[in-house]
Amino acid sequence: MAARWWRRALRGLCGAALFLSQLSVLSGRAGSLVTTKLSQPQSTLAKSLTSTSTNAPYFKAFESTEIPPYVTNCPSNGLCSRLPPDCMTCNTNYSCVYGKTATFDCKVKPHVHCVDENNHEQEDFTINMTCQFCWQLATSDYVCTNSTNCMTVSCPRQRYNATCTVRDHIHCLGNRVFPKMLYCNWTGGYKWSTALALSITLGGFGADRFYLGQWREGLGKLFSFGGLGIWTLIDVLLIGVGYVGPADGSLYI
Repeated sequence: MAARWWRRALRGLCGAALFLSQLSVLSGRAGSLVTTKLSQPQSTLAKSLTSTSTNAPYFKAFESTEIPPYVTNCPSNGLCSRLPPDCMTCNTNYSCVYGKTATFDCKVKPHVHCVDENNHEQEDFTINMTCQFCWQLATSDYVCTNSTNCMTVSCPRQRYNATCTVRDHIHCLGNRVFPKMLYCNWTGGYKWSTALALSITLGGFGADRFYLGQWREGLGKLFSFGGLGIWTLIDVLLIGVGYVGPADGSLYI
């Protein structure tokens, strides 16, 4: 009888333990459901925030939409064939012969408006221009930077690296801004006639050298009375042929 009673007691304990384990599992599922329901508004909020943030680039893109700077140089409703080169893009004609006039297919850039001879607005058109690269143009067709750090009066003549830009109304192939080696040709305002007149009249006192900014030579001529006249005659010849120039290396005017 005692053994049966212990067996029943053990069965009751096992049943109670099983019941408690099932109850804990059910409570865990309920908690996960509650957590899922509570997290849904947060996910919705996150989605709303994400959608708002994705709109930001479009808003910035809308703000950054501006008229390109080249439009200010493009006459509105003018002839397309007379637009400046910066207002159009043209296809390279690889069959053109150097130095000969060739036809190029062009298209206006965005925000540029032009018309044809019949006053009809158009985007695609053709132009005629000489088949040559921009660096091969005549010197009158481009503008270059000038250097004031090189000597113009020297033997041999000095060159400097210049940056040249093609004029607006000139059409050419390749880059419109290009480097080029040029001779020094700047001037500091010194006149050749004034230097020669001073050398002839007051050269014995070094007036010509003082005028050209050559103070050491001027003092030498002053205290030597023009090298007893010999230095004076030599300077007249050197200034007359242009061999002696301003001390800053510039050209006479």
